[in-house]
Amino acid sequence: MVKIAATYIGDGRVELVHGPSGEKIITDLPTDNGGQARSFSPTDLAAASIASCILSIMSLLAKSNKIDLTGASIEIEKHMIENPRRIDKFIGVIKLPPDLKAQQKEKLLSCVKACPVSRSLHPDVKVEFSVD
Repeated sequence: MVKIAATYIGDGRVELVHGPSGEKIITDLPTDNGGQARSFSPTDLAAASIASCILSIMSLLAKSNKIDLTGASIEIEKHMIENPRRIDKFIGVIKLPPDLKAQQKEKLLSCVKACPVSRSLHPDVKVEFSVD
């Protein structure tokens, strides 16, 4: 169990404090919802969570298989829809280090389906990844 404390600090911004570490994140409303987009929106954090989750799981697998994952990256897009306003889909591109063998890439890409963040989403939210 991890506690996150959320406090409205005004002007559409919310401060989040991670209980165990005290680290802080401030969110802001996106411009398409009346905000100023000075920071991550709550739904931006959902996209960031998926990308971070996949790379974190990949790092565990890479470490146990002695694979150098340095430089691996994910670019992810969040697409919204209206009525009701919600996340429609996430589209991501995974870039792995170029010197990996096909079997290593296959192992690492299996981590996409192991991400508990994306597995926790409503089935109507699409999550699509390609490899660059």
